[in-house]
Amino acid sequence: MIVEMHDTTSTEIQKRLIRVREEGGAVALGRVLTFLIHTSGVQEEKVIEAANEASREHPMRIVVIAESEADDNGSPRLDAEIRVGGDAGASEVVILRPHGQGENFLPGLVNGLLLPDAPVVTWWPSQCPDCMADSNLGQMSQRRILDSLEIGGGYQGLALIAKGYRPGDTDLAWSRVTGWRTQLAATLDYLDIDHLEGARVVGMADNPSAMLLAGWLGLALGRDVQLDSTEHRGIGGVSEVALITPDGEVKLTRLDERTVTLHVPNQPDFSLFLPRRPLASLLAEELRRLGPDTVYGEVLLNGIKWVRTH
Repeated sequence: MIVEMHDTTSTEIQKRLIRVREEGGAVALGRVLTFLIHTSGVQEEKVIEAANEASREHPMRIVVIAESEADDNGSPRLDAEIRVGGDAGASEVVILRPHGQGENFLPGLVNGLLLPDAPVVTWWPSQCPDCMADSNLGQMSQRRILDSLEIGGGYQGLALIAKGYRPGDTDLAWSRVTGWRTQLAATLDYLDIDHLEGARVVGMADNPSAMLLAGWLGLALGRDVQLDSTEHRGIGGVSEVALITPDGEVKLTRLDERTVTLHVPNQPDFSLFLPRRPLASLLAEELRRLGPDTVYGEVLLNGIKWVRTH
């Protein structure tokens, strides 16, 4: 069910949301959090679809603040859209489209729509504040999500993010290498780290996931990690990680979007299932943890210094 509202208020939206649930028989119980998404109208449907998919694991109320990049200069007003039932996955979606209002209006728009006594998570799918925690939406959130791949800027972009970092911040570029970190941690368990001669991460030039993975590996090994760039090859992201031992290189190499090969000197190669994950899966992972991701913070602040590039 989709209900459109024009020139309305947060109070009227809340009242209409209750009526829509009553009329449609939608269940409001079991919502575990409020998920705020601050985006532009261009990305609106893409991010709502991903949030809806994530809501099947984390039932929640999704509040989307969709600001037009070409907003009009008329008198301030608020248009809205409510989605429940099949149009909202396992969540309920409220889309707010403010016109002629600035950043300072955001708390007033969303405060009345927050679920009582439930955590708040905010996601900036593309551009985000220099310090998310100090922003109006960030101040009401226990968890704050950005995507440095969308922000761009490579190493300089990560440096700016690190400058504004506060515990509770996280990055979908970090979530993209969870599988790599899991496999590497298992591999490092049977290697003598003290006798490693080096390490190398190969990935797309200026890819933040490759940089964060190299930084994590540098912290784990306590030594520099070489970050080499590669051409796209239709895969993108991280394509290989090598641990250099006296007997040769132990390598994880991506074959395609679902599989990597583990090569250990003097042993047969074998394949591992390591699929590239869709946006909804990345969001679901981040919503499982509402406390600070201390490992991510350590890598962002102190791990990048171990990364060496050509």
